[in-house]
Amino acid sequence: MPHPVLLQFRSSHYNEKARWALDHKGVPHERRTLLPGMHARTTRALTGQSTVPILLRGGEAIGDSTRIIAALEASHPEPPLYPADPALRERALALEDFFDEEVGPYARHAMFYLMVSHPDFVASLFAGHRSALFRRGYGAIVGLQRRRIVREMNLVSKAFDESCERIEAGFSRLEAEVSPGGYLVGERFSVADLTAAALLSILVFPDENPHPPRITPPAEVREFLDGWSARPGAEWVRETYRKHRGRSAALSE
Repeated sequence: MPHPVLLQFRSSHYNEKARWALDHKGVPHERRTLLPGMHARTTRALTGQSTVPILLRGGEAIGDSTRIIAALEASHPEPPLYPADPALRERALALEDFFDEEVGPYARHAMFYLMVSHPDFVASLFAGHRSALFRRGYGAIVGLQRRRIVREMNLVSKAFDESCERIEAGFSRLEAEVSPGGYLVGERFSVADLTAAALLSILVFPDENPHPPRITPPAEVREFLDGWSARPGAEWVRETYRKHRGRSAALSE
């Protein structure tokens, strides 16, 4: 049977969540990188939606990072991401849902609010695997599409302020719920830890993140990121990456 294929954006916290799950379980897979704005025809043909990640395996297309992890737990139960104890598993899944719904979208919104005026930086994040000439061309397209992106993503100051409040609440909950042993649920790494760390990684940029930006972030982006970097929750993200991000199981990017 052919290896699974993960359709991804390189710099996306939800895609990082799926990559990490595949790597954690040691599932050999191919990765196929799509570019925001040029991806929708491909993804809609597979799932009817415009979002990634999508895992292609055994003739099915599994969209959404949460569904991908659930499918991997069923087919590759070791090492587990779901706790065996029913009560702990329920809590882990509730925390996964919290970070998926209440933190991840707002972290993405805040970053795009700051990045949209810097198309070269956007290109370095999403097209870092392509040539310098291609990145310049892609950056030019992002610049030309700036007004549309602002409108479609509601990249206005009031919404940005709300996103910052949601991020603050996410860090606060993380810091309140981490056990002395460093885990959100029980005493071992679970889907709750993976989700929280992956979805906050675009605010922390831990060294083990597989796709860091190729150029220095613009000043306003650096200032925004610096505002979170001293929090205990940001240090927890860095430490969780150091301990658990592990080696890539990808056969190709």
